[in-house]
Amino acid sequence: MSLIKSISGIRGTIGGRVGDGLSPVDVVRFTAAYAVHIKANKKTSANKIVVGRDARISGEMVGQLVTGTLLGMGFDVVNIGLATTPTTELAVTMEKAAGGIILTASHNPKQWNALKLLNEYGEFLNAAEGEEVLSITEREDFIFSEVDEIGRLTENFTYTEKHIESVLSLELVDVEAIKSAGFTVAIDCVNSVGGLALPTLLKSLGVKNIIELYTEPNGRFPHNPEPLPEHLTEISSLVKEQKADIGFVVDPDVDRLAIVCEDGSMFGEEYTLVAVADYILQHTPGNTVSNLSSTRALRDVTQKYGGKYTAAAVGEVNVVTAMKAANAVIGGEGNGGVIYPAIHYGRDALVGIALFLTHLAKQKTAVSELRKTYPNYFISKNKIELTPEIDVDNILKEIKEAYQNFEVNDIDGVKIDFPEGWVHLRKSNTEPIIRIYSEAGNKEQADEFANDIIRKIERISQKSI
Repeated sequence: MSLIKSISGIRGTIGGRVGDGLSPVDVVRFTAAYAVHIKANKKTSANKIVVGRDARISGEMVGQLVTGTLLGMGFDVVNIGLATTPTTELAVTMEKAAGGIILTASHNPKQWNALKLLNEYGEFLNAAEGEEVLSITEREDFIFSEVDEIGRLTENFTYTEKHIESVLSLELVDVEAIKSAGFTVAIDCVNSVGGLALPTLLKSLGVKNIIELYTEPNGRFPHNPEPLPEHLTEISSLVKEQKADIGFVVDPDVDRLAIVCEDGSMFGEEYTLVAVADYILQHTPGNTVSNLSSTRALRDVTQKYGGKYTAAAVGEVNVVTAMKAANAVIGGEGNGGVIYPAIHYGRDALVGIALFLTHLAKQKTAVSELRKTYPNYFISKNKIELTPEIDVDNILKEIKEAYQNFEVNDIDGVKIDFPEGWVHLRKSNTEPIIRIYSEAGNKEQADEFANDIIRKIERISQKSI
């Protein structure tokens, strides 16, 4: 059993003893702590919280616990039922609520669930706010309401349609262009809420030929739900066999988007954001943001249109903060997360699909050909395990000093930019591990960047023992 408490929320496996897994007691304590935080910090007179969930098997059980706790803390609750993460984020602002809770463990397997916490803007709590919720949870510093002050429960299951209407109303979404292109689109929704949202979105965009794979929202994931190439062999074959123009794959809560080319090859999760940004920047030149571990291709495309690229610390809340500071017109993460401020500050696969299809329709080319128009980079992902007595912070400090002649960014670990690529080192918060991401124009060079760093870390480690 696993239970992980962090500034971004609480997640764990269902079952087990209190404190060992995501038990009902842990759900109640954490939800109550969130309610205390919202009461103390809300900047609105609203007294309601929006609750949405993905299709996980445990979702109904966890949802009832969360809803009952919020009511017991004196909040009115708007239950929007099965809904994507971006749908829930939009519902918070549409309801003018004081906050929201999304019940989803994102790309984790079916035995996991989680509570993700939103503020009144439908955005994730920042690090300081998350720490406060954790502190309140540990202290159990919450008082439940007396009977006359218990909140009211309402249900509104129309927010998927409202979300889609918001996407369709975006100026740069061209429904007529998509309809005229006559695309055949295959989708893999891993039997979660994407199965409700994607077919409806595509039909609204004028796509008549939709090949559906795993669109029943029953929470029984037919394959590993993280949309990585090794998990997408079935839709890859389907796209090729059925002669589809494109394939779209989402994770269980539909905030990440992977794309399959017409020949069955992967467009590359890193390039979902790059392609959408290319289209946005053609029409609204401006600045962009992604996290430090995302591809350099976004920087290249941004500079092509005269904009400024900014790298943020890893984590959606950090990207959003940097986007606001840079007044970015588009941003996101290299895991297929597209954040388009024209609709809201959250990763949104529905927005990504609509903008990508518009871009593709206007380019009048195959998906694989569109991919060739972008700078080609390769990312290598590695990690090095250290013994507990090793000072990881000192290792990062020495690596930074060793590469001081290059551009170094230390807002989140250490990232070293070379002319031919980069290396990003981040330490784990829970174990003596350093994760090492590197990128270059070919796989061999990316691997060599990583191996060179690993060799230096090993020498520093031996020296410090």
